[in-house]
Amino acid sequence: MGFNCGIVGLPNVGKSTLFNALTATAAAQAANFPFCTIEPNVGRVSVPDERLDKIAKLAGSQAVLPTQLEFVDIAGLVKGASQGEGLGNQFLGNIRETHAIIHVLRCFEDNDIHHVDGSVDPIRDAEVIETELMLADLESISKQMENMGKKKRSGDKDIEEQFKLMEQIKASLESGEPVRSITGLDEDQARWLKSFQMITAKPVLYVCNVSEDEAAEGNDWTQKVEDMAQKTGARAVRISAAVEAEIAQLDSAEEKLEFLETLGLSEPGLNLIIREGYKLLGLQTYFTAGPKEARAWTIPADAKAPQAAGVIHTDFEKGFIKAETISYDDFISCGGEQGAKEKGKMRQEGKEYVVQDGDIILFRFNV
Repeated sequence: MGFNCGIVGLPNVGKSTLFNALTATAAAQAANFPFCTIEPNVGRVSVPDERLDKIAKLAGSQAVLPTQLEFVDIAGLVKGASQGEGLGNQFLGNIRETHAIIHVLRCFEDNDIHHVDGSVDPIRDAEVIETELMLADLESISKQMENMGKKKRSGDKDIEEQFKLMEQIKASLESGEPVRSITGLDEDQARWLKSFQMITAKPVLYVCNVSEDEAAEGNDWTQKVEDMAQKTGARAVRISAAVEAEIAQLDSAEEKLEFLETLGLSEPGLNLIIREGYKLLGLQTYFTAGPKEARAWTIPADAKAPQAAGVIHTDFEKGFIKAETISYDDFISCGGEQGAKEKGKMRQEGKEYVVQDGDIILFRFNV
């Protein structure tokens, strides 16, 4: 099961610099001119989770395999992107393929780095991008309604209900509200909405890109972005892409920590982005552990045991019998699996068990 986040923003806000640091590669060209990124760059990164190392130590695991997220660096959008400005239609199509949006906003002044609108204003920039995404969605849903309108004549109730949802989406967009603002959808409506591929239905994480000396405390712009995120149900983090790029060039963990401490930081801002991206997608982690490997697995927060087993292999889900489960706290306090068994902390869970974040699980199955 793959999950990915699309990194978007206006040109020259630090997207590609951030992506390069995030994935610790030089895959995305970073330069001071618009549309430097043409084709989307893709990178996979490990989700930092200190629990995995502790589990691996107790289990005597030879290998440690963290769970991962995929990040897609999408070319800079501009005003008019929904009408094809700056190759906008191509870039908007790339965004539709992602599960969530990481919106990088420039929150620093630098006369040497050109801003496409001539001045720094992250709130304005966010509105420009959001407007273009809503316009793109409006065009898309209008076309889909034309096609659905023809099918509606058949009298199929499901099609009629889908058309009503489309009308609701269109009304929301025309009033200047993104699709994610629509709430109270039932299970069928949520499934239909997903099939419509609305960009503004995706959750958003705002990344405030600040200068190196403002990485720890932020500034007035970052506060305004955080307030905006809170009002709109989005999330926001503050980092310095320049700092993250420097950290990515350091070899040892000790060097990285020393450099961070000089800036008043306790961890790389990239860790925040990865964790927040994970939360943004409504994901959680469970673990498997043994002598060969300790591994983290990504699942939706409401996944039941058979679905969690299916992430490992479809046969595990098809032939699911039970899940031998130990909570993370019990695994640690009991000194591992054997200690948990001896103290009666290993549970036998069935098909209706909703997996909890941090569970260590051994699946029993028969195919």
